[in-house]
Amino acid sequence: MHKNLPPKSSQQGVVLLEALIAILIFSMGVLAIVGLQAAMIKNTVDSEFRTDASYIAQQRIGLMWTDTANLASYVQAATAIPDLPGGTIATTQSGNQYTVTVTWQQPGQAPHNLTTTASIVGG
Repeated sequence: MHKNLPPKSSQQGVVLLEALIAILIFSMGVLAIVGLQAAMIKNTVDSEFRTDASYIAQQRIGLMWTDTANLASYVQAATAIPDLPGGTIATTQSGNQYTVTVTWQQPGQAPHNLTTTASIVGG
């Protein structure tokens, strides 16, 4: 009554292999979450700069609406603004249309710009 059992060597290391595969899958998941968080931080910074640029442009338009007697003094070529990295603001006029353009460039990225146009009568 002697049964033939498979040799023990055919089962050795299976648990270790399964553990290594589980660690690999877990590590890839952690790396994916870290990459997602890095992308979210980048998008948050981009959003902050867009918000700041919009605020700066709207502030300039607001000043022009309240000071219509001196509209010509607001028309200017690109002038540096310290609130944005590499930021500039420019105001142009075409009839009663005033266009405010805010540009900025983050290190290592393409330049961005925001353009706002308003019709202002006066001056």
